[in-house]
Amino acid sequence: MILVTGAAGFIGYHTCRFLLDRGERIIGVDNVNEYYDPGLKRARLEQLRDFKGFSFFEYDLCDYESLIRLFNDYEISRICHLAAQAGVRYSLTNPFAYQKSNGEGFMNVIEAARKFKVKNFVFASSSSVYGNNTKLPFSEEDRVDWPISLYAATKRANELTAYSYSHLYGIPCSGLRFFTVYGPWGRPDMALFLFTKSILEDRPIEIFNNGNMKRNFTYIDDIVDGIVRVIDNPAHYEIYNIGNNRAENLMDFINEIECNLGKTAIRRYMPMQPGDVPTTVADITKIGKLGYSPQTDIGEGIKRFILWYKEYFNII
Repeated sequence: MILVTGAAGFIGYHTCRFLLDRGERIIGVDNVNEYYDPGLKRARLEQLRDFKGFSFFEYDLCDYESLIRLFNDYEISRICHLAAQAGVRYSLTNPFAYQKSNGEGFMNVIEAARKFKVKNFVFASSSSVYGNNTKLPFSEEDRVDWPISLYAATKRANELTAYSYSHLYGIPCSGLRFFTVYGPWGRPDMALFLFTKSILEDRPIEIFNNGNMKRNFTYIDDIVDGIVRVIDNPAHYEIYNIGNNRAENLMDFINEIECNLGKTAIRRYMPMQPGDVPTTVADITKIGKLGYSPQTDIGEGIKRFILWYKEYFNII
């Protein structure tokens, strides 16, 4: 049985669905908070409730006693810890949300992993840990000692905590550095969702660093493929980049959205946001050794997202 935290989230939902499709029994946990529309999170959960192998518990991972009861009640052998307070920009104004979720919440889950001797502890990190690293592509071997946002600092702290637990207690731990994930059921605070909504509503889109940005936009199905490969291949301690095999110009990304919508964006060019970086490019050689090979280009990925978006919001 696999515990998936953040089961109502974007990546968590898709991961649960894949694992359930292949016959796994899943315990999902999520506090369904209001960082973004809880209605979207509950709609994802409704998609999962049809699976007999899915059980869901709505509580905060900072509630350690409830978490331990869950482990006492179910034979959880593996953990996929995806729950976190996400977002670089949100961390500038709501720092304590990161202290609770990414600090205390992470500590509770890895303590449960230790206490109940799980066979694999896989957790979400982020490409944000690379900060202003100028060496491209970003490699897991690069130094990541200078996070430029609180969000990145908490994710690096998670990696270090997992290393110490793996060393002290022999828990197999793997951290996943995600690179700009997008696709159907995506988060409303991320670029594709924000741009699509604004263009359809004839409102300006904000383009930071005057559009001089490159991102390893990675389609959700490819991300899930990487997650599952790591779940299936426990390691004493590893960090993996999970991204695409090429970086895209932000302006090309926007052009692709406009093409799919048949509408031109009202563009508002902005300076770089504090805590953000101009370029992210992943070296995926390490996870490639597990058979990971992203298949979805941005044209196809954006098309699938917009089809979902129009259906979900009933846009003709």
